[in-house]
Amino acid sequence: MNESETSLVIRAGAELLRAASSDPRSNEGYRTVKTNIAMALDNIAAALSNFEAAGGTVSRSTGWVQDLNRVADDLRDG
Repeated sequence: MNESETSLVIRAGAELLRAASSDPRSNEGYRTVKTNIAMALDNIAAALSNFEAAGGTVSRSTGWVQDLNRVADDLRDG
């Protein structure tokens, strides 16, 4: 699976999560959901760094990476 196909999986997963969150049972497993999202954000941040590094250009996404990592940390701590 290439990066474009993988990004579609992430997008579809986010859409499924949004739909599932409207279910009255959405509080079940919320802690696990937050942990999984935090891990996903850390991985997305790492992927952004990898893409920038491979491109050999000035890193435009450094701020995004830091923001994603901060959100992930907040999800873990909250």
